Amino acid sequence: MFKSICIFSGHANPRLAESIADYLQIPVGRVKISNFSDGEVFSEIQENVRGVDVYVVQPTCAPVNDNLMELLVTVDALKRASAGSITAVIPYYGYGRQDRKVAPRTPITAKLVADLLTSAGVSRVVSMDLHAGQIQGFFNVPFDHLYSMPVFLDYLRPRLNEGTVFVSPDAGGVERARAYAKRLKGDLAIIDKRRAKANVSEVMNIVGDVDGHDCVIVDDMIDTAGTLTNAAAALKERGAKRIFATATHPVLSGPAVKRIAESVIEEVVVTDTIPLREEAKSSGKFTQLSVARLLGEAIKRIHNSDSVSSLFV
Repeated sequence: MFKSICIFSGHANPRLAESIADYLQIPVGRVKISNFSDGEVFSEIQENVRGVDVYVVQPTCAPVNDNLMELLVTVDALKRASAGSITAVIPYYGYGRQDRKVAPRTPITAKLVADLLTSAGVSRVVSMDLHAGQIQGFFNVPFDHLYSMPVFLDYLRPRLNEGTVFVSPDAGGVERARAYAKRLKGDLAIIDKRRAKANVSEVMNIVGDVDGHDCVIVDDMIDTAGTLTNAAAALKERGAKRIFATATHPVLSGPAVKRIAESVIEEVVVTDTIPLREEAKSSGKFTQLSVARLLGEAIKRIHNSDSVSSLFV
């Protein structure tokens, strides 16, 4: 395997790339990524990759544009170095919330990013818990959409009481919350949310019985944490006992950590698709689980032409 596969990483999440490489029992590939004085990104592959199946691990998290350019420039360098295939492993797909026109004369930036990646030379994409599943259709190359649910289930199963209610913070996440409720034999509740403008939410109603029950709010990402903390407060007002939250991608921008620290939420469980901010680590409310084994197993199966979907059956 060492001679036919290689893992490279940008600056976005090198620790995750190292953990994936450890699982595959190979070293991380040598690449030098630097910036010119005006900020231009430069990437130099420092080993032979001719004919090699290459996997570039780079979530497009903050700083989003810098990390995206690092990925594009590194992919171009690998293509020009005659790599056999180039798979972009993007655990967190930045710009994923811009998957459709929400008003006249607005962009569909998730599609733009897809075009940039394929134009750069990506031959396959691996991502996790997309904000909108239809983003897969923006690509004309194979796309493997992974789910963090197995990692969360292993953590939650021994820690939850019978009758736990799994809560979707909005209508779009009902399918996700229902999947958790089904596998952990819990109940389902839905937050009916009205959003006045971007990053500002207001909880209106709760559909489902939460009185006297432990609740787990299930989401794909936490950005400013306004939705999450408003939902938790509404659940508490309706009589919920303990309140937990799970989210694959800890974006945690702006006042997110402070809001969660001051909220009624007892624990927020996230993954390492995005590095956890030091402020969040020191708050005592976050638990971070690793998806390196899951991503590593997916990479191994892709390389060996085995089934990836069987990971989730």
